[in-house]
Amino acid sequence: MTAEPSRSADRMRASDADREAVVEQLREAAAEGRIDLDELDARLSQALTAKTYGELAPLTDDLGPVVSDPGEPLTLQGGIHGAQRKGRWKVPPKIVAYGGMGGVRIDFTQAECRLREIQVEVDAQMSGVQIVVPVGWKADTDALDLGFGGVKDKTVGERLPGTPVLRITGTCGMGGVHIRHPNFRERRRQRKELSR
Repeated sequence: MTAEPSRSADRMRASDADREAVVEQLREAAAEGRIDLDELDARLSQALTAKTYGELAPLTDDLGPVVSDPGEPLTLQGGIHGAQRKGRWKVPPKIVAYGGMGGVRIDFTQAECRLREIQVEVDAQMSGVQIVVPVGWKADTDALDLGFGGVKDKTVGERLPGTPVLRITGTCGMGGVHIRHPNFRERRRQRKELSR
């Protein structure tokens, strides 16, 4: 009974992001010496023309999973007074945000991030969670429970190459989850800080 879902998943159409992820994994494998340059070239051309997950999967099956130590997640608890992470900070692979009564604000605009994917687990509770991302970053909210507060995604445009995707899960609670780019005042303040 488990074989049938696997076959249907193999037939699902692959996205540009899926192909990019495979290409990146192949390049990392070549850099580590797990595949040679001829094999890299052959696999890259297959990855770039793959139409389904079934065509992509065999290209990395023998490479094993990419193992990285996620470490402890960054946990932000809004409590009564609220919590925020802004300015220059290093983004971990996983962030957990509890809105509480004061709310949580996560500002990625000046953060140092070398990750392709960031897991953001939210429990927006009463006051919600606000996420500020640079232009070109993508937020995936498909697995987010809308609760009463719902989600407002005001980001625009396509994901730029080399930028991460935020996989946002959890619940919007009553306060909701709001995703946006920096506003005019925030952009002006950042320009002033950079010119110092």
